[in-house]
Amino acid sequence: MKELAVLSERILSDMNIRQERYLLAQIDWSQRLIGVKGARGSGKTTLLLQQIKYHLSEATKPLYTSLDNLHFMDHTLIGLAEEFAVQGGTHLFLDEVHKYPNWSRELKLIYDQLPSLNVIFTSSSILEINKGESDLSRRAVKYILKEMSFREYLNIKHNLDIPSFDFEYILKNQKEVALELKNHVEFPVAEFKEYLKYGCYPYSFEGIDNYYPKLLDTINLMLEIDVSSVENIPYQESRKIKKLLVAIAQSAPFTPNVSKLSERLGFSRNFLLNSLKILDRAELIHEFFTPSKGIGAFTKPEKLYLNNTNLIYALAQSQLEQGTLRETFFANQLKHLYEIHLAKKGDFIVNRKYTVEIGGKNKTTHQIDGVKDAFILKDDIEIGALNIIPLHLFGLMY
Repeated sequence: MKELAVLSERILSDMNIRQERYLLAQIDWSQRLIGVKGARGSGKTTLLLQQIKYHLSEATKPLYTSLDNLHFMDHTLIGLAEEFAVQGGTHLFLDEVHKYPNWSRELKLIYDQLPSLNVIFTSSSILEINKGESDLSRRAVKYILKEMSFREYLNIKHNLDIPSFDFEYILKNQKEVALELKNHVEFPVAEFKEYLKYGCYPYSFEGIDNYYPKLLDTINLMLEIDVSSVENIPYQESRKIKKLLVAIAQSAPFTPNVSKLSERLGFSRNFLLNSLKILDRAELIHEFFTPSKGIGAFTKPEKLYLNNTNLIYALAQSQLEQGTLRETFFANQLKHLYEIHLAKKGDFIVNRKYTVEIGGKNKTTHQIDGVKDAFILKDDIEIGALNIIPLHLFGLMY
């Protein structure tokens, strides 16, 4: 364990990012077993290191390690936990648990046999934590780390402290929210355009010149390593899933014709539908259904979007549609926070109550005429009125 402790100290000393992600304040750190899922590149490792470095005292004797470390080629996780607990350690931070073969069984043993130990682990967003070899549903408290919101992007980029607002608050107090944003940012619409291109992943602050190559590398690693390790899918099959993602990127949003898409790509129907579920869990696409439709394992989604606008810029090879960018942004900011479905009139319905139609500054209200609790979300405006709200304000929810 000594070499892991030395490496942990070195990693912590090198970490100097002070701007914290939204989830850090939302996690109940008193829980004994905490799981944080998120897409590769979303900042899970930094989240753990910030909690250790800035929020835990040395008396807690925390230890950080990644489970892809070569140490675990001939050592077990339960063995590490037992040795750590004997030496007085209280907080064990485990990164990338999906890369350890018996992760769920050994986490269950640690929880049951070492009650003095708090364990915090991260995993790929693809991993279904409750479907591991040993059920952790009654033990682990689970969280999802989303990509950076527009608010987080502004706060980190300009060292600001813009507060967050929930969805209904924005609907009811849009002028107050818009003025609050203007107090912090002189040109919010221009900043919003940059966010759509570069703002979803923290490594955008390392320089935008290499941002898209890094994002494409991240996508490749998700599909060729994470999918293979979590789903036990052979390399050639993961390449097929990448082919599907590219096909979606070139035409999203669209209503998939499963038969035609299967024939075009050479997939069976079941493989195609399962691949769509994997891409959705990987935070690479967003499957949509109407509220009345059941969502089973082999239910065809009614519409597909890429998961965020940065993916559109990185993957789409055709002319970028502004309408697609706007709808993708809105859907992404609400994902995992609110219930969002396709609407019969308008673009989306949120929490089965609020209908939204999304467009540019010249968008009219005729598409939602007669619809109760309906709103027009407009791009390229700073302040709205009545049921017309600036689209970018919905990037301030987390």
